[in-house]
Amino acid sequence: MVAWLAVALVKPFRALRYDAERAGRLDDLVAPPHDVISPEMRDRLLAASPHNAVRLVRPDDPHEAARTLSAWRDQGILVREDEPGVWLLADEFVGPDGVARTRRGLVARVRLEPYSTGRVLPHERTFTKAKDVRLELLRATRTKLSPIFLLHEGEPVEAPSTQPDLEATLEGATSRMWRLTDADAIGSELARVRGPFFIADGHHRYETALRFHEEDRTEQTGHVLAVLVSRNDPGLVILPTHRLSRVAPRGLDGSRRVGIPEALEQLHRVPRDRAAFVLVRPEGATVVESERANLDTALVDALQLEGVTYTASAHEAEKAVASGTAAAAFLVRPPTIEQVETFARAGERMPPKSTYFYPKLTCGLLFSPFDE
Repeated sequence: MVAWLAVALVKPFRALRYDAERAGRLDDLVAPPHDVISPEMRDRLLAASPHNAVRLVRPDDPHEAARTLSAWRDQGILVREDEPGVWLLADEFVGPDGVARTRRGLVARVRLEPYSTGRVLPHERTFTKAKDVRLELLRATRTKLSPIFLLHEGEPVEAPSTQPDLEATLEGATSRMWRLTDADAIGSELARVRGPFFIADGHHRYETALRFHEEDRTEQTGHVLAVLVSRNDPGLVILPTHRLSRVAPRGLDGSRRVGIPEALEQLHRVPRDRAAFVLVRPEGATVVESERANLDTALVDALQLEGVTYTASAHEAEKAVASGTAAAAFLVRPPTIEQVETFARAGERMPPKSTYFYPKLTCGLLFSPFDE
């Protein structure tokens, strides 16, 4: 079963990537995934370079992205590898706790599988509108522009000690990549990969790609671009996704009102089989617990809040309440890897925006057209 997964699901690909001599510094060309690009960040990325990948992953119009992609290929801004390969990726970063870490992965194309096969498993619910937007972009560009983040059961890859083929820094995280084309070297790395695969990040992209493949009905659209990371990799970090609401809820009973640092300490002492959150209002913070749920985000989302926005920063959430931008904030704990897998294996879904694997994968390092 393990060998079958490595051979049948994971394949090398001929990457489409920037030509440094024509495109410029890779630092100026890369971008975060679509879902975390704010209007302000998009403006910064657009100003960084006329060839920044944000023009492809977060365009004003999908057909404009297709025209831009075609023009960049014609001009040699983007070049195609002659032979297929896989890539080793090392993301080096400092987490919110101040600890330096390295997350390692294998970049390849992975065959699209319906969730019903049990070979690729989700853990979060998705938004239909977000998938509709991505579908139009896939139809227009016929290119895998952003990788899916998948967890697997095998051992972590090892980053070579040689100079990387590609290197870029974005938002404080440095990505280094090494290209492998030798069949034996590829086989050795694929031997580490064991299924099933769990979607860590990219549920909308994966489900959109599956829908596109079902309507296109060609072998060319049967794979996604993915970064495969071992669930045992020491660099895996999940941040909380706090909720902000423009309307304060009524009737919530919790512990006495305290300062936010003390409330967060209380929250982290609550057993993980019991859901809880810190409710932040202008008059103070309080801890709310429930024995009827075991996931913090599920407990918050059951309140059916109005005007909800999200942030991974408790400090930003506190500022929003203090400034009046939000009427209340709901600070939660990040799910554990074990919780993610438990939901996925049980065929259950966490609420949207329950996990934030940090840092997000960088877009623009490699693209993968649907023409292998």
